[in-house]
Amino acid sequence: MSIVPPSPRALGAVRRKAMNVSEQQLVTERLLSPDHALPLVIEPAVSGVDLIAWAARERESLEKKLLQYGALLFRGFNVASVEQFDQVIAALSPGALEYMFRASPRTRVGGNIYTSTDYPADQMIFPHNEHSYSPRFPLRLFFYCQLPSETGGETPIGSTRAVKARISPQIEARFREKGVLYVRNYGDGFGLPWQSVFQSEDRREVEAYCASVGIEVEWKDNNRLRTRQRGPAVVRHPRTGEEVWFNHATFFHISTLPERIRDSLQSNFNDLDLPTNTFYGDGEPIEPQVLESLRAAYLDSLVRFSWQQGDVLFIDNMLAVHGREPFTGKRAIMTGMAEALLSSDVAV
Repeated sequence: MSIVPPSPRALGAVRRKAMNVSEQQLVTERLLSPDHALPLVIEPAVSGVDLIAWAARERESLEKKLLQYGALLFRGFNVASVEQFDQVIAALSPGALEYMFRASPRTRVGGNIYTSTDYPADQMIFPHNEHSYSPRFPLRLFFYCQLPSETGGETPIGSTRAVKARISPQIEARFREKGVLYVRNYGDGFGLPWQSVFQSEDRREVEAYCASVGIEVEWKDNNRLRTRQRGPAVVRHPRTGEEVWFNHATFFHISTLPERIRDSLQSNFNDLDLPTNTFYGDGEPIEPQVLESLRAAYLDSLVRFSWQQGDVLFIDNMLAVHGREPFTGKRAIMTGMAEALLSSDVAV
């Protein structure tokens, strides 16, 4: 199935008129911002609409909307628990996946539902596509606001269509030719230990998994591990057929970290011993000016919104990036992932 992204003219026309009530007269739809093509906000038009039952009936229609917009925000449906959130995921996908080949700390809160990344509240999380560094990644992401923070804490999202359009043809061509090399180190006192990343204490299990997905393994002294893997920078969406910018070259690069953290790491490790770092696929360094350009492409694409309790955000992980803003007070944003794909299956 091929879904053509809406043209600027078409989007402008949509913004100028009130969104139609759905055929069942149960929900309304509107764009969150007149300046961005995502997310599409879906709200109940009458009280008492059961999001789980309604989404299950409208799954095919919602799939088309997701491919068009990249992200859907369900607001006002009174999703009151993690269990209900899990049921929403099941209504819109084959069900939540276990979080494997981890890159960030998360806490399982029930089934395959996890907290969003457990980073300190004062830190921003740079926008990225979930698991775009991994040979196996989720096509769908879900976020649920159980408790919004007192201030900040937004989950900004951006269209990868907009990101790709902002990347120069020269930079894109270089990455298409060379790909991306991801180097990760575990057990050095920073980042996640390999036992958490691979959810195993057995070296042989880790080696078998890595061999199955093309990851190079190097055991270092004191039970430490280094992995290397090469991946594409551009892949093809399996349902729209369009080519999308989908990688962790920017997110995993040392220069994208906050200055204080970056300086601390670089004073203790060389470029190949950092918890995560990226290079061109041939091992050559990515130029600082290229990384600056890529960071600007991501940041310029973002739209921010304040979470409301009970919100559910449904994202096509190949069509939208997401991040996190710093916050104060308690914050409980849960996440689930669905529909695993292999990067080899979406190679250009």
